[in-house]
Amino acid sequence: MGVLFGYFAAADDDDALGAIVRDDDEPFGAGYDGTEVKGIDPIVTLGPAEELVTGRSGAELRADRRRGALVGMIEDGEVVVLALSDAFRDALARRGDDALREVAERWAAAEEVFHGPADPDELAQFLGELAAIAARSAARGAHLYCWVCP
Repeated sequence: MGVLFGYFAAADDDDALGAIVRDDDEPFGAGYDGTEVKGIDPIVTLGPAEELVTGRSGAELRADRRRGALVGMIEDGEVVVLALSDAFRDALARRGDDALREVAERWAAAEEVFHGPADPDELAQFLGELAAIAARSAARGAHLYCWVCP
């Protein structure tokens, strides 16, 4: 089935944990402003897009202590929550559709990241959804996170 990733906004790290602590009838992230995607992990796969969106180098991304920081987990890693950087949130929030489309096309060309060709249209759609979440998040002083469910 593959790994499922849920990108979402939360007020802070404690609030973000609520995305994975849920009633059995609710999916992960229920009640949060978010989107789900398969195959786009927040560190390796999303990294090239984050470089393109923020203009920061890979070394600068790795030096950002918030980026990819473990916020919490349940059931010994059944589901984990990782933080995304505020710099990425802010840069996404400022990007327009045309700029995101260009990022998606360049990101899709990174075949080594996707282990083969990627669809720039699907990547542009995902970036558009994430940018909309980022804009709403930035407006209310919230942060971006990703829950990961193998």
